[in-house]
Amino acid sequence: MQLLLIHSDYIEYETKKQTPVAEKIEESLKSGRLEEALTAFMAVESIDEANPEGTIEKTVSEIEKVATQVKTNRIMLYPYAHLSSDLSSPKVAVQVLKGIETALSGKYEVKRAPFGWYKAFSISCKGHPLSELSRSIRPEETAKAAGKVEVCGEKEVVSEALKAESTAKSYWRILTPDGELHEIENFDLTPYPKLQQFVDYEISKSRAVERAPPHVELMRRLELADYEPGSDSGNMRYYPKGRLVKSLLENYVLDVATDFGAMEVETPIMYDMNHPTLKKYLDRFPARQYSIESDKRQMFLRFAACFGQFLINHDMTISYKNLPLRMIEMTRYSFRKEQRGELVGLRRLRAFTMPDMHSLCADMDQAVDQFKKQYDLCIDVLDNIGIHIKDYEVAIRFTRDFYESNKELIVNMARTVNKPVLIEMWDTRFFYFVLKFEFNFVDALAKASALSTVQIDVENAERYDISYVNPDGKLERPTVLHCSPSGAIERCIYALLEKAAMETEEGKVPMLPVWLSPTQVRIVPVSEKHVAFAEEVSQKLDCRVDIDDRDLSIGKKVREAGREWVPYVVVIGDKEIEDGTINVTIRAESGQNKPKKVQITPEELNSQIKGEIAGKPYRKLPLAKYLSVRPKFF
Repeated sequence: MQLLLIHSDYIEYETKKQTPVAEKIEESLKSGRLEEALTAFMAVESIDEANPEGTIEKTVSEIEKVATQVKTNRIMLYPYAHLSSDLSSPKVAVQVLKGIETALSGKYEVKRAPFGWYKAFSISCKGHPLSELSRSIRPEETAKAAGKVEVCGEKEVVSEALKAESTAKSYWRILTPDGELHEIENFDLTPYPKLQQFVDYEISKSRAVERAPPHVELMRRLELADYEPGSDSGNMRYYPKGRLVKSLLENYVLDVATDFGAMEVETPIMYDMNHPTLKKYLDRFPARQYSIESDKRQMFLRFAACFGQFLINHDMTISYKNLPLRMIEMTRYSFRKEQRGELVGLRRLRAFTMPDMHSLCADMDQAVDQFKKQYDLCIDVLDNIGIHIKDYEVAIRFTRDFYESNKELIVNMARTVNKPVLIEMWDTRFFYFVLKFEFNFVDALAKASALSTVQIDVENAERYDISYVNPDGKLERPTVLHCSPSGAIERCIYALLEKAAMETEEGKVPMLPVWLSPTQVRIVPVSEKHVAFAEEVSQKLDCRVDIDDRDLSIGKKVREAGREWVPYVVVIGDKEIEDGTINVTIRAESGQNKPKKVQITPEELNSQIKGEIAGKPYRKLPLAKYLSVRPKFF
């Protein structure tokens, strides 16, 4: 249930037309008005179908609490499907709405607008601090389900680790670059607003999203990606521009990992749930899995590439001379049965692309050395993607024993980023790791998402019977590092879009890095007679260049190039043909109302772009070169 509560001077509505799912109503319900009322706009969601009574109970409790706070005894219940993209069936929606109405009617003056009708409404919001509140309501059985739960013919498997994650006792601290650990309540977070938001997000463990973050509108407007209504929630469609950006990021991370010494492999996406080592691992990894039946065997879709690579390691002959031994897979896709209320845009998905690198190390000393190098590697990877140290917050998580033995390692992590970081410490180890970090991007809604991570794993070499031959010819267990140099590829796109949206609010011009921009140069001929010269110029540019040959005004063409975040816009008219130069607007050097224009040669522009994209993967233009023949995807 998504709930929007408005304390109003008045709310009134009038039905206009019924939809195919409209409930039958009496004439008296076709219009209504309440003054000095709390209006509850509601969207009943598919997750509520598992426990409608639980949804009713929790929603009534929340409405009553707010009604008491704003001191009103009048409540308008207003079905409002636009609050969610994952609605319940009409039958359940009406059941829940009527149940809420019945539960409140004995204590309040209640009116309910009818379900399934197009309605005109007017509302006057009071405007005080409690006059606009939003809530995500989750029925109890659904939110706290454990074990196996039937979901649309599949089974959602909730691991023991996931259950423990919600109850494990953590000690939260702030670690400063000088090596001091501070109690959170005694540390002034005022100079670090994003860290404050991250701390609140982590400690509250509230993952549900109450409204769409800015990147959702941007991913559609830029024609990168969109929801796929024909699939399960959390599965996206990628248009040509989005597929290009995604592919470039994938290739970049693989190139970096290869240069770092990792070997690329590929493993299955489906595994036997009763495989002896996998069954144990499932209960050690905090994720919900998809489970399906195949040939009377219970299978699950992978949620990471760990076990696929570990099964390879098990079958290998490994010498101490091979260590550290690194493998990487770009998993397209990994699958996690995330809860519906947490799914939004590219931030949290059920099917995602994760670069998974694992390193086998001879012992803990070598693992710590590799951990340091991979920490620096992750910083460099995000920096080259366009997500810098100032753009994310660092979380470091460890057991108390590991901290006591490795304080300098952990303090140096804070020193490297030169800012306070969030610490989570456990007295006893439940998970397979003794140390991990994540770089967490905090978006415009103050929600945090983990990007890069590295973990020191002290369990899985034993579990998967992975050994190497030491200098004395004896078998030993390696220590394992898990590393995702960038985090999920989709989250990198999400972070870039959210960062651009926040920079727009600060008066900056939003854009993607030039190497990721679907169109790097757009040539805008003033008229049809200038198209031939535009084509000549395009042939001199060794990059993704397109030509806007549509029958539109120059101003409209230039504005559209701006809305697409094209880094370089070239306008060609008579002067350019006569001089052999081009008029270029450089987006990165422009203000919101002050475009930076230069008159240069095509060769000079080509040289500038080649310098900006040097060392990065390259792919050709993903769409037709001439805009007049392109389709629109959104």
